[in-house]
Amino acid sequence: MKKNIFKTVAIAAVAGLALTACNKQQPEVEAKSNTAQAPAELKIAYVEVDSIMTQYTFAKEYSDLLQKKSANIQKTIAQKGQALQSAAANFQQKVQQNAYTREQAEAIQAGLQKQNNDLQGLQQRLGNEFQAEQEKYNKALHDSINHYLAVYNKDKKYSMILSKSGDNLLYADKAFDVTSEVIAGLNKAYRGSLKK
Repeated sequence: MKKNIFKTVAIAAVAGLALTACNKQQPEVEAKSNTAQAPAELKIAYVEVDSIMTQYTFAKEYSDLLQKKSANIQKTIAQKGQALQSAAANFQQKVQQNAYTREQAEAIQAGLQKQNNDLQGLQQRLGNEFQAEQEKYNKALHDSINHYLAVYNKDKKYSMILSKSGDNLLYADKAFDVTSEVIAGLNKAYRGSLKK
């Protein structure tokens, strides 16, 4: 009889351990599923990109710098183009007056063609340099805004900060607009002026 009681107690103990082990595993599964759920409160804000472009000192300075570079490129290309057109018109006039021998005319025409090719090369090179400068600016602006928003959001704890440009958001309550705060913070954090 003692053996039967011992067996019964042993079976009950094993069953108790199995049930306890199952109960311990159950909460772990529930805890894992809770981590995948979204936060109970979603906190969203947005920033007007157009306002950043017109009010953030860095963006305004860089925009002015790019406009000046673009104007200088256009001026340089226009001057060289006008000089080439003038030389070509002068050449045509002298050819019509028979002022050149055939060899002289061919040499001058080859020189004008080389100047035209050089002008096209210059235009391509300056255009590529300007495009690289624009890409550099866009990256610097993007990095600057992202860095500041990371710092800004440490206290604010937004789930999302969206960019609003034109009408890409169909509706947004002005209560979620943090543009002025962000611009003020960006300008405060900006430490210099660009070389012009």
